[in-house]
Amino acid sequence: MINRRQQRGVTMVGMVLWGIVIVFLALVAMKLVPAYAEFMTVKKILTDIGGETGVKSMSNPEIRDRFARRAMIDNISTVTPADLKIDHVNGRTVVSVDYTFQTPLVANVSLLVDFSASSDGRESKMAQQLDE
Repeated sequence: MINRRQQRGVTMVGMVLWGIVIVFLALVAMKLVPAYAEFMTVKKILTDIGGETGVKSMSNPEIRDRFARRAMIDNISTVTPADLKIDHVNGRTVVSVDYTFQTPLVANVSLLVDFSASSDGRESKMAQQLDE
């Protein structure tokens, strides 16, 4: 006969709980990974636009049009050219965007993520205000 004190392992309840945790984490990852991938694309587009040689002489509509073309190619849907903030500071043109991504998780529970990107690689004003 086997002594119960010597038996070791995961119980059925333990396995079910671990399964629930793993499924929940997978669900959250499946909802957030596309948002972060799109954010990285937006950030790359802004960095590319800010690094172009003629950006200082471009008007705001030209910069927005340049972003719109790249956004269409990269299939960006959460940020529009109207969302861009364009500042001309000390002879430099800085293009930034602050936006919120919201996606339903389960029933009436949603995930909400705030993104902030800038052409100069720094945090935009919204992210700096949140730190203060």
